[in-house]
Amino acid sequence: MKVISIFVFILTLSRVAELFAEPASPPPNLIVIMPDDLGYADTGFNGSTELPTPNIDRIARDGVVFTDAYVTYTVCGPSRAGFITGRHGQRHGFERNPAWRPHDPEVGLSLDERTLADALGEIGYTSGIIGKWHLGSHDNFHPLNRGFDEFYGHLGGGLRYFPEDLYIRDWREARNEPESYLTWVVRNWEPVRTEQYLTDEFTREALEFIQRHHENPFFLFLAYNAPHAPMQAPQEEIDKFSHIDDETRRIYAAMVTVMDRGIGELLDLLDELNISDNTAIFFFSDNGGPWNNGSNNRPLRGAKGTAFEGGFRVPYAVRWPGVFPAGLTYTEPILSLDVFATMASYTGIPHDPERPLDGVDLIPYVNGYIEGPPHERIYLRMFDRGAFAMRDGDYKVVRPRASENTLLFNLRNDISESRNLAPDAAGRVSEMVETFNEWSAEMLEPAFQGLDMDEWRNPRVRPRSAFEL
Repeated sequence: MKVISIFVFILTLSRVAELFAEPASPPPNLIVIMPDDLGYADTGFNGSTELPTPNIDRIARDGVVFTDAYVTYTVCGPSRAGFITGRHGQRHGFERNPAWRPHDPEVGLSLDERTLADALGEIGYTSGIIGKWHLGSHDNFHPLNRGFDEFYGHLGGGLRYFPEDLYIRDWREARNEPESYLTWVVRNWEPVRTEQYLTDEFTREALEFIQRHHENPFFLFLAYNAPHAPMQAPQEEIDKFSHIDDETRRIYAAMVTVMDRGIGELLDLLDELNISDNTAIFFFSDNGGPWNNGSNNRPLRGAKGTAFEGGFRVPYAVRWPGVFPAGLTYTEPILSLDVFATMASYTGIPHDPERPLDGVDLIPYVNGYIEGPPHERIYLRMFDRGAFAMRDGDYKVVRPRASENTLLFNLRNDISESRNLAPDAAGRVSEMVETFNEWSAEMLEPAFQGLDMDEWRNPRVRPRSAFEL
């Protein structure tokens, strides 16, 4: 812990007070745009020259790019559970992708947890989610029972993209995860047919939501399922990337392009409605790109589902005029949890002492009023495979799975995690593992059956004592 002089401390408080002395009136709108399985290197603001993302890059250009941004898990459901509650999913037993269980009231986000939509609703926001939910398919966990006022999307892990592929009318009739990808889209509680490519459907719905609610504060969670598998895109979009040799990569590029175009339409609408200056936009992927969808995580090691950087370090940018400085690149580690904490601090959302947030208000950090990292450490636990990771400053320990050795890397010098320092730093490794175990001991074991344990997959035996070193 750094020692700060009384003078500097008082000066810091005064500057923060200045920042919050005249909060925006009306309260700021919040839009969170979350692509699914987007690679770390697949936006222009993170260095891509192969995939054009001019509209996503508009968010970055007019705001802050976070180079060391993490989500709380390396697969979809637990990552979303962390973001939407502002708390590590392990605190409330959400540490697996939920199995498709529309008739099981136990498989989903704990009903004891408050969502960001719940919290914003307490101060008058209208909240809508468009796209992917993946926090439980039983009615108990439906978005309209978790603080949202409107829902248009799918409750499970994915959906096929073309209308002709979707032939199961009611999501409750899908018997397993593969069949859940064949269901109609749900509007609030009613199944509805789609009419066009799904990413375009979600964009259209987002624009209509903003049109309906722009005169009052709103929260829009635009959770595109692109570029998650199955790999499908309009042929005319795929043909634009004929110069890419790999077929999967071509389709992936087309999927990202359609999503980027939709984001551009959203940004243009905010300008037309004259609400851009009072709208905070957070853009980040739910996890790293997987091995099989054509994504690119370079220079990071690993992919979705791993404890290496490629699993949970994601492209992340925030545009919030007048609050987040434009054109800044911020290199200290942050978390997806920080969205909740930042909005709570800025808008005065009532605090829940029974469930303190794990996130941090980013505003004083990006504006330079507080120096140093917002998070002293970044934690990841993957209970079922006995994997974990912890970043402490520049150093990171990783155990890829229970049967493997713990590794040590210096991310500042070795972002690709290619040089294992553990053999020559046994003391540091031991100290870091002990610190991780102290954090892990505060967490719960997974509370429900996971997707990987479902009947349509081969069952796997999980180590019950994976974290006993």
